[in-house]
Amino acid sequence: MDWMIEVDGLVKTFGHLTAVNDVRFNVPKGQVLGFLGPNGAGKSTTMKMITGFMTPTAGTVRVAGHDVDEQPIAAKAKIGYLPEGAPAYPDMTPISFLNFIADVRGLDAAARRQRLDYVIANVHLDTVLHQPIDTLSKGFKRRVGLAQAILHDPPVLVLDEPTDGLDPNQKHEIRGLIADMAKEKAIVISTHILEEVDAVCNRAMIIAEGRIVADGTPGELESRSPFHNAVLIDCQDEGVADALEAIAGISRVETLAGGSYRAYPTNGQSIVAEVADLVKQRNWSTSRLSVEHPRLDEVFRNITRGGEQADKQGEAA
Repeated sequence: MDWMIEVDGLVKTFGHLTAVNDVRFNVPKGQVLGFLGPNGAGKSTTMKMITGFMTPTAGTVRVAGHDVDEQPIAAKAKIGYLPEGAPAYPDMTPISFLNFIADVRGLDAAARRQRLDYVIANVHLDTVLHQPIDTLSKGFKRRVGLAQAILHDPPVLVLDEPTDGLDPNQKHEIRGLIADMAKEKAIVISTHILEEVDAVCNRAMIIAEGRIVADGTPGELESRSPFHNAVLIDCQDEGVADALEAIAGISRVETLAGGSYRAYPTNGQSIVAEVADLVKQRNWSTSRLSVEHPRLDEVFRNITRGGEQADKQGEAA
């Protein structure tokens, strides 16, 4: 596979603190990787090393075939980076800042006009183009930062909290833009918003204490939830819990308030058909029979708080 980002044995220490510890993963073209982790887990530090903003203590990063340490200019030319906080020159206007970035990126007149038109329209900056950046809201500053990251149409995007500070409508627009760009790019998104992973990512990675502890599709991670394929049933009949526990594929039954029960499957297998058959056989009167929606937030908490003994780094997908 043609990897656009290759991270091999990345380590970063600050004195006695190891912020990133032997991180390894690859990202191909067409993949949007959601990079998750609690505060202080090493997300931003890893992204800074991928983009060449910070030098690793050990390990290597290659972007579009270029070693970030040995070929920094060639590597950085292939990267669009939205750093934490979206720093920009506060006295500039968005249009002057984007023109400055176009100069830095070496865009000729035709490419400059085309790309400026594209980012202004798609990041929705037209109403604030001539307003000093320092006077903009947090959301608009974030959008200016995203605009500069994609201005030169790079094949690799590294975005740290791209929708931070945006309202729900703006988040929807930016997620749509990321999804459109993903067809031709490799994109890494650091986020603490778990709904963002479901919305735009086709791969999710969780980092905790500087190490990768989970790596897979959002669906694969959700399947690690204790609620995966659990069945909820509302039933006032007698003996429901005992009858459910007698089903071979059910590991336990939780009795909830108001005549409700939650049946947990063994090894996450589907049990809804068996439960439905039991309801029919017993002629129970039920007002609800539904499968629980997997909970990525529960998986995140379990993994990062040690609920799962997941200290082994996942293999790069």
